[in-house]
Amino acid sequence: MSDWPEGDWPAGYGRLMLESVDSTLDEARRRVAECAGPTWIFAARQRAARGRRGRAWLQPEGNFSATLLLPTPGAPDRAALRSFVAALALADALEGLGVAPRLKWPNDVLLAGGKLAGILLEGLPGGALAIGIGVNLAAAPDPARLEPGAAAPVALAGQGVRIAPEDFLPLLARAWAAREGQFAAYGFAPIRAAWLERAARLGEAIEVRLPRERFRGIFKDVDAAGRLVLSSGEGEGGGERRVAAGEVFFSGAEPGGEDASGD
Repeated sequence: MSDWPEGDWPAGYGRLMLESVDSTLDEARRRVAECAGPTWIFAARQRAARGRRGRAWLQPEGNFSATLLLPTPGAPDRAALRSFVAALALADALEGLGVAPRLKWPNDVLLAGGKLAGILLEGLPGGALAIGIGVNLAAAPDPARLEPGAAAPVALAGQGVRIAPEDFLPLLARAWAAREGQFAAYGFAPIRAAWLERAARLGEAIEVRLPRERFRGIFKDVDAAGRLVLSSGEGEGGGERRVAAGEVFFSGAEPGGEDASGD
């Protein structure tokens, strides 16, 4: 594993570098009692990585997997907003490499119309928070293993940018520290504004899927609680709907890319 000059790593953050682990999220759960401050847990290989709703997260060799363990993330509503902080940090790190990602509510990063990265938040004992992040740096998983309608995954290398996972980590860690500092000092408002500047399909029709319901609407905003705001167009004169948790699917092509459907 790489060792970096001290200036390349943000002050106040620990790091644990592993060759192989079942899941960095599971490793964070095992180590929560021993980490006094925020700690990045990186693994070159994960044997049982997972995404939202327990789905397997595929990790071809050369892709990035890490979990940020936050022992004291604050109240649950504040902790949940870290998905936006993480997405912005990823966007900042990627923009520094010369690409222009788009952000998809609630927790995906898109590039050239496909899914480049995913973020998963899990609560841990004692009120701690684990933020799992996977990025397709070198290769995209086989689309045949995805659910119907899901976006074809893309890799950063496919855009002509190559970087080793252990070299991507300090870029992301510095970007996170900057955005977390902004969140701590000024609250969610500047995070929300910066996220919306990079939002995919803002002002366009999208589909939201809940466990027992599907509906379409115009993606209008993300509110101060991080909820998706849709103009449903239903009922007299239309209506507005706010979604706290769900899955978003697009139809058609993302500008500048291929299909950008779903998670």
